[in-house]
Amino acid sequence: MRPAFIDGPAGPLFTLYHPPADGASDRGDLIFLAPFAEELNRSRHMIARTARRFAASGTGVLLLDLYGTGDSAGSFGEARLALWQDDIRAARLWLEQEGRKDIGLWAMRSGALLLPGLLDDGSWTKLLLWQPVTAGKSFLTQFLRVGVAAGLTTGETAPSPRDRLKAGETVEIAGYDLTSELAADLETAVLTPPPGHLSLHWLEIVASAPQPSPMQAKAAAEWRAAGHDVVQKALKGPQFWTLQEPEWAPEMIEASLLMGAP
Repeated sequence: MRPAFIDGPAGPLFTLYHPPADGASDRGDLIFLAPFAEELNRSRHMIARTARRFAASGTGVLLLDLYGTGDSAGSFGEARLALWQDDIRAARLWLEQEGRKDIGLWAMRSGALLLPGLLDDGSWTKLLLWQPVTAGKSFLTQFLRVGVAAGLTTGETAPSPRDRLKAGETVEIAGYDLTSELAADLETAVLTPPPGHLSLHWLEIVASAPQPSPMQAKAAAEWRAAGHDVVQKALKGPQFWTLQEPEWAPEMIEASLLMGAP
């Protein structure tokens, strides 16, 4: 592993690079797009193990702390989706300056909401998705329910977190300062297929495996219709990003190695 701070558009960004192992066939790199807030903390064990397995098989992985998250500069309250997209472009530039050429993206959950616009330049050729959020509006609603539940616990009655956001306030949800600007970004973000052609590997964990959930199947079909190569797989296992205690989903890791490698 190679920890490093790289230059981001708004300040230093902490990265942890897992280079392809010596002796392994070099299959390029993936930049990891992390999920939002507490889902990331609950998934770190899976992310780290998968990155190590990718590196051992010849695919380098760059784990990136976006601006205002982790050990990078800034505060969460300053974050915007467009700024985070620029962080990802800076991470790609850093890899290119390191001599890396075949670079793709690995997005988990709400990290997939950073893809619209980011993929439009046609420079990315491969994409791995872990249970991607396809509509930011529904995801934001679920996130705000945490704040509503906290209000019920404390006896707080009004106004609702969504009303406060619409009024331009910053709302603390589960320890994160969610600004009205970032909430508006999430409200309108939709995982839509970009122009061009991508090799896309789409994984999810569902109780009905091997059948994908209807929403994810519909979204994947839209990408196929737009001309992208999509391999979709539904797996059984724990939805680890929702659990307080670490749970492993080895099927997700193994499927990623088979499908996510170029």
